Amino acid sequence: MKHYETGLLIAPNLSEGDTEQLIGQVAEVISQREGKLVKQDRWGKRRLAYPIKKFNEALYVFFYYEGRPDIPLELERRFKQTDTVLRYLTLQKDPEEAVRRKRKKEKAEEAAEAGPDRSGQEPGEEVK
Repeated sequence: MKHYETGLLIAPNLSEGDTEQLIGQVAEVISQREGKLVKQDRWGKRRLAYPIKKFNEALYVFFYYEGRPDIPLELERRFKQTDTVLRYLTLQKDPEEAVRRKRKKEKAEEAAEAGPDRSGQEPGEEVK
């Protein structure tokens, strides 16, 4: 199964109930297509860098999920039919890359906690 991230910009004039319904439909499509919703992020209303369809702000929502390649295609088809979705973008994530980043971050934190070596060398510097 592949890992995906889909970001949506939803029109700010949509009622809260309709927004919840739209978000629920996206989650439903993922589960209907035998995908697994890993995480859902709602950033709320944010100002746009430039107006889209005469709106200066939008509701940002992100979905992180695992599944087959037909899930993003179905979501895209539905987004195109929905006027209240201003923009959308789906990215295929590399799960190994996330693990590498996490390990690199942990090593950097460990080195920062350890501080400089008593020999006067910085962490990771070669001994001559």
